[in-house]
Amino acid sequence: MSTAPGTVLLSGIVGSTAYGLAHAGSDLDRLGLFAAPTEGLHGLHRPAESHVTTAPDRTLHEAAKWCRLALACNPTASELVWLPDDLYEVRTPLGEELIAIRRSFLGARAVRDAYLGYATQQFRKLRTRDTADPATRARAAKHARHLVRLLDQAVHLHEAGHNLVRLPDPERVRELGERIADAPDRAERLLAAAAERLDRPGVLPDRPDERPADAWLRRVRAAHWAHRPPDAGA
Repeated sequence: MSTAPGTVLLSGIVGSTAYGLAHAGSDLDRLGLFAAPTEGLHGLHRPAESHVTTAPDRTLHEAAKWCRLALACNPTASELVWLPDDLYEVRTPLGEELIAIRRSFLGARAVRDAYLGYATQQFRKLRTRDTADPATRARAAKHARHLVRLLDQAVHLHEAGHNLVRLPDPERVRELGERIADAPDRAERLLAAAAERLDRPGVLPDRPDERPADAWLRRVRAAHWAHRPPDAGA
């Protein structure tokens, strides 16, 4: 595994393994967040905010960037704080604190825009696939599964206030994905039905509450500030 760009605070296995949709050939995807050394944030050139590697497949976001993504209810980034316990590989005290404030990142508008937006992207990709070709047919089914998953997660977040990362019925998602891959227009009805449910009153506040994230990030910065007194002869 490659060297981390800073102190990893929280990381785990995400993607199809987390959803319960993995098969024998599925990749193992990892997602995490790290704290850059606080001193490095004050210089002319700021450290990179994301590091992506292959072999293993891993994405790490710097703590501030992760918070911005999560406050926008980005589906991929947000799931990091909603994983089942057995999927975490690094879970520090600051990572635990982040999990404890995860509901403050949720907002009805942001959930609707982000999840419906991502699902619509999958629908557009789905409609460009030539399903007569076996390779592109498999990709179409994958887009369809993601579309169904995103809509299920969005509605559950809106109505229950909890991110359903591990799907309760992955076989249903697989089967529905196969049917949609064969007839992509079926997805339009799912998108419309989900949008209608997301327009009803739900349990989420209208907007995320940035205050807990801001306070947490300040604690991260304080914890990773290695102050050194100036040289006596300077």
